[in-house]
Amino acid sequence: MHEDTKQLWRGIIESVKISVSTPVFNTWFSQTHLVSLKKDGSKFLAEVGCNNIFVKNTIENRYFGLIQDLLASSLGLPCELLFVIKENPDQKKTDASLTPLFEETKVNFQGVINIARALGLRPGFTFANFAVSSSNQMAHAAAEAVANDLSGAYNPLFIWGGVGVGKTHLMHAVGYSVIEKDQDVKLYCCTGEQFTNDIVEGIRNKTTPAVRQKYRKLKALLIDDVQFIAGKEGIQEEFFHTFNALVSSGSQIILTSDKPPSEISKLEERLKSRFEAGLIVDITPPDFELRCAITQIKAKEKGLDLAMDMAQMIAGNLESARKIEGFLVKLFSEARIKNVEITPEFIETQLGKGIETNGQIPKKSSPNDVISAVSKHFSLNKKSLLGTSRSRPVARPRQVLMYILRIDLRLPLEEVGRIVGRDHTTVMHAVNKITHMASNDVNIREDIRGIKNML
Repeated sequence: MHEDTKQLWRGIIESVKISVSTPVFNTWFSQTHLVSLKKDGSKFLAEVGCNNIFVKNTIENRYFGLIQDLLASSLGLPCELLFVIKENPDQKKTDASLTPLFEETKVNFQGVINIARALGLRPGFTFANFAVSSSNQMAHAAAEAVANDLSGAYNPLFIWGGVGVGKTHLMHAVGYSVIEKDQDVKLYCCTGEQFTNDIVEGIRNKTTPAVRQKYRKLKALLIDDVQFIAGKEGIQEEFFHTFNALVSSGSQIILTSDKPPSEISKLEERLKSRFEAGLIVDITPPDFELRCAITQIKAKEKGLDLAMDMAQMIAGNLESARKIEGFLVKLFSEARIKNVEITPEFIETQLGKGIETNGQIPKKSSPNDVISAVSKHFSLNKKSLLGTSRSRPVARPRQVLMYILRIDLRLPLEEVGRIVGRDHTTVMHAVNKITHMASNDVNIREDIRGIKNML
């Protein structure tokens, strides 16, 4: 690429940085470059290179107009865009030059990892392994601020959200970041249950002063699932005094919970008041793009570079990080046992076998509930939904119905066929069809999510 073209693209990227959030910029635009720029009469033809198909599809679908307008403004003429999958040669050179440095410092992290484990942290839960999007952007920014300015940014920091959204990961990432800077820092991470057990053991063994000393002399206390102490008067009393002692001495406190303090049943008002004195941030369930990123990160942790189309297929059918991780364990185990290569077809087969839903659809939901929800969502009567019509407005909702009965209610193929009035091969085809569509059709994903929300 010519130097003037590079300079032009740097200017475009700087303008994009102002228009989008930092996580969006880092995730998508940092992986682009201008391959070529040619003048064609009264307009320009620009070829934009993207590192992979996922980056290409996302930018092309969401930010085409933004880039086109910025280029046209800079060039003074209309500009046509073409997005291609092509790695930046300059980026490859940079990566290569950094490789020896990474290898050299890799050994030094082992000591930090050992310390992290001793302090109750999971070394894999770092900021580097945390995928950011709009659903967790504020929580991520708050956690980084705390890591960079312990007890000076937000104290306490209270992170809440549903199961498997990344609360624990962020909290551990703060701890890991802190001990990377100072391996002698007095930090401890535990769950609400572990804190409770420590207090109970202290009372039983008459070592309560030692337990207090353990917690109240810390520079940072990180407690996961703090809602566990609710309803336990003695434990809440002890935690109240521990909290006050730590804050008074300038120590950092980070807490996670499945609910905000105001909604934790049987939590004492004085504790709610203390928790609300700092920053309370929530993390919502990950969107499709974030789930794709999580899928690739988790796969890489297990030693496999998963192609983007495969990651999209998994992310389109699973709605939480924990379900994704559990599915990947199952997928890799099946592939190893059967000694087969992981392909999109193999992933479809494994998804079609049914997945643990972690409560996505309540177990009390019956097939009739699902039929009613699908009928209502698509504005169809049950007779049409279960009838013989093969027209698209009816056939697609029927396939979605079979998909949910199979994947989320985990009914056998034959049972789904009996309910819908089809044979098991038709059910199998419908499940595979929707499984594939969920990886690249946002409308199908929204339909499935809407039906699940009704349930």
